[in-house]
Amino acid sequence: MPTDETRALLTDIGTEELAHWEILGAMIRQCLKGAPIAAIKAAGMEAYYVDHDCGVYPCSSAGVPFSAAALQVKGDPIADLTEDMAAEQKARATYEHILRLADDPAIKDPISFLRMREIVHFQRFGEALDKVQSMQNKKCRK
Repeated sequence: MPTDETRALLTDIGTEELAHWEILGAMIRQCLKGAPIAAIKAAGMEAYYVDHDCGVYPCSSAGVPFSAAALQVKGDPIADLTEDMAAEQKARATYEHILRLADDPAIKDPISFLRMREIVHFQRFGEALDKVQSMQNKKCRK
């Protein structure tokens, strides 16, 4: 990122996103811990349970493990901030899907919180994008 402010923004949001993973992991652990095997099977979680018990293992709902291959980086601040904004909208949409599926406040409340944070991140990335684009436009005019 071209400025201290945009670098700090990425550090702040990145740190918070790691906390989101921690929250989601804790929720998964709470849902699985002590659950009867019949309930785990009924929820389609038997493959996860076999491999991880109630341990936290970052993967998609389809069981695809997280990897750096999911990250998109071009090295261009405008392209990268635009990608960051898209990622925030994808996370928001995922949380909305979860909210439509859930009926337990112990699930809905933290997911609603995470959804709101994704909206804030999207807005902050948008502000950074505006600044970077403005800087680049000034450079091009010279």
